[in-house]
Amino acid sequence: MLIEKSNGHDAPDKVILKRAAQGDEDAFGALYQRYVGRIYNYVYYRTGNQHDAEDLTARVFLRAMRHIHNYQDRGVPFSAWLYRIAHNLVANWHRDNSRRQEISLDDVYVVNHSPEHPEAALLQSEEREALLEVIRQLPPERQQLLILKFVEHLSNAEIGQVMGRTEGAIKSLYHRTLLSLRDKMHS
Repeated sequence: MLIEKSNGHDAPDKVILKRAAQGDEDAFGALYQRYVGRIYNYVYYRTGNQHDAEDLTARVFLRAMRHIHNYQDRGVPFSAWLYRIAHNLVANWHRDNSRRQEISLDDVYVVNHSPEHPEAALLQSEEREALLEVIRQLPPERQQLLILKFVEHLSNAEIGQVMGRTEGAIKSLYHRTLLSLRDKMHS
């Protein structure tokens, strides 16, 4: 079954969701194509490991496909439902591993914008790693907030929908998180 346009990428989520809930695999494929990059990025930044992120992203969409018929539009975007599935799987992953994952050297890509100043690139890399280490020490909900804000570039309202909070609560959490990061970076 075709979805309005031949690839379905231009159809609104509601149209595609309805067809996917009825068992249309092409419709679910269109949803997958629309959201896989965002969900992968979210999972990757929560796990710090490419292979685990790929595995967990696949599980997010497998779970979504199995339960798409149960999805109900409650005024929040479909992406919020996917992020909640991802959040739950990542939380279970952290609990099962009971330790923080480090980013392997194979997964780190250092871009040297100034080849004549390798020491500047090294300092920038060390500062980035120090910031990532501080972020990994934050509670999971604060990590989630930072990823949604700075990696996924979601608005406070969108983050609120994903996290099940009001926009005001997100602003407050964001402010407290930034203060906490500043204190930890300067101590």
